Amino acid sequence: MAARAYWQGQIRLALVSIPVEIYSATKSGAQISFKQIHEPSGQPIHYDKVVTGVGPVDADEIMKGYEISKGEYVLLEQDEIDAVKLESKKTLELTQFVDASEIDVLYYEKPYFVVPADDLAEEAFIVLREALRRTKKVGLGQLAMRGREYVVSLKPCGRGMVLETLRYADEVHKAQGYFREIPDDKPDDELLDLAEALIDKRTAAFHPQEFHDRYVDALKDLIERKRKANGKKIIEDKGEARSGSNVVDLMAALKKSMAAKEPAKAAEKKTPAKKTPAKRAPGKKRA
Repeated sequence: MAARAYWQGQIRLALVSIPVEIYSATKSGAQISFKQIHEPSGQPIHYDKVVTGVGPVDADEIMKGYEISKGEYVLLEQDEIDAVKLESKKTLELTQFVDASEIDVLYYEKPYFVVPADDLAEEAFIVLREALRRTKKVGLGQLAMRGREYVVSLKPCGRGMVLETLRYADEVHKAQGYFREIPDDKPDDELLDLAEALIDKRTAAFHPQEFHDRYVDALKDLIERKRKANGKKIIEDKGEARSGSNVVDLMAALKKSMAAKEPAKAAEKKTPAKKTPAKRAPGKKRA
């Protein structure tokens, strides 16, 4: 496999240990990054590491420190940090199994592909994968990667498995604080039926390749036009933005949405035009 493993170790279930490798399942999309430029000279701006009252310092003079009180730090060498022993550095022990629906979507953070490390690990790997699939459960454990320990979930994915890092409870805001002011009203049945019909009308299979970052595309277009304009300022008048405070007739809006034709579907249902029969040449009779 060409990619470099993000983590190598073993999954342990009771007395069974399965050597595995973990690879990042996602990658950064096409993003536009900007540098700060000194306009008069056109040169990029650099940042030096400085100490108040001392000035610029060398990289080998810099240590990591934890502030225990105002202005007082405990300094740590990198090898001291690296020497911290955690069993989860090399072992993911599955300590609990839950239904996937029990884990709130807010807790999921980042996915990784999990594969057996060698041929000898394949049998145990497949047994665990199929056991999770048959029971419809997700395995939970804790794993140390890149300087911190994560709560992780493990579930089947095709021929392999996917490990997802989860946020800790203190990293997730309580939803009640944000939703408390929303009234607990029962919606009008007719409005609800119209909303459900509109959802049904726009329901389709998920094809992720159909979505792309329109903001990045617009920035690339702006950069190209700016280059061609030799630095001349380019501002487009987009007109007045829609105000979200306009009061509308919800019933009328839903009915109008239902009546509107979807461009793609309308094209599919379009009936082909009838071909007009070719005119017979004058003066010729059918035999």
